[in-house]
Amino acid sequence: MQVLSATVLSAKLESGFQFEIQRWERGSEQYPTELNDLQIPPSELYAIGSAAVLGKPRVAIVGTRNSTAYGERITRSLTRSLVRAGVTVISGMARGIDAAAHRTALEEGGDTVAVLGTGIDVPYPVGHRELHRAIAQRGLVVSENPPGMTAHQGAFPKRNRIIAALAPVTIVVEAGFRSGALNTASQALELGRTVAAVPGPIDSEQSRGSNQLLRDGAVLIAAADDALTLLGISPPADAEKAIPTLPDTEQRVWDALDAGFAEMDSLPGTTGLSMAECLAAVTSLEILALVECSLAGEIRRR
Repeated sequence: MQVLSATVLSAKLESGFQFEIQRWERGSEQYPTELNDLQIPPSELYAIGSAAVLGKPRVAIVGTRNSTAYGERITRSLTRSLVRAGVTVISGMARGIDAAAHRTALEEGGDTVAVLGTGIDVPYPVGHRELHRAIAQRGLVVSENPPGMTAHQGAFPKRNRIIAALAPVTIVVEAGFRSGALNTASQALELGRTVAAVPGPIDSEQSRGSNQLLRDGAVLIAAADDALTLLGISPPADAEKAIPTLPDTEQRVWDALDAGFAEMDSLPGTTGLSMAECLAAVTSLEILALVECSLAGEIRRR
């Protein structure tokens, strides 16, 4: 196969940020070979940033634009653990879960890739101009659309297939039944990739789709270490053991476990919370790797 080189263009964002756009033709050294698994691979990719971030283990973290505080908190926790282990986090730069994953990766000094459904130089949504700039400077932005192309019908499902192809594991943190994250998960499954999901409250609209994925056989993410295990990575030996600042409901459940363990049925009485609030708090604490649940229904601190 003929080896092609990348074409480099120069452009400037409205903010005045000067950057170089790379054009990776299919078959070039820079073109990610994983995209060849797609039924219709992009003929070319446009990129801003460092292609080196694709040389690390990768995971896609996706979810609803209408995220809850729970979803964003879990996204930050998962992303923090992944980037500290040297994993590149891929997402779609949308509002909600996507943005939380990108921002946390950048805050932790880790690597992140934004896959756009617009032209490479067109931040979408518009309010993410600064996020687009930060990822371009410190990570990687890619798109199959030429510079200047705005959002159009069908652009984001096409974008989702690239996210799914680039990562061996796609984690859906929070998704309603109509969330585009379910489209990404579906395309990942078609490609033979691993799909995982974070459980959410059964009465939350934002978790109905992700809970459905779990019911249909997606891998359960009950702790940050579960995500690392899917990638074949051992948690860093020096992982932090400090207890983070917890929201009120999680703190009440945590305090109720001071004696070591408690039964789920007893938590409403000891915490003053409803059973639904207790279930949501326990799930959150599991994701944070602070508690574990036995088959007998006992909750204990790790």
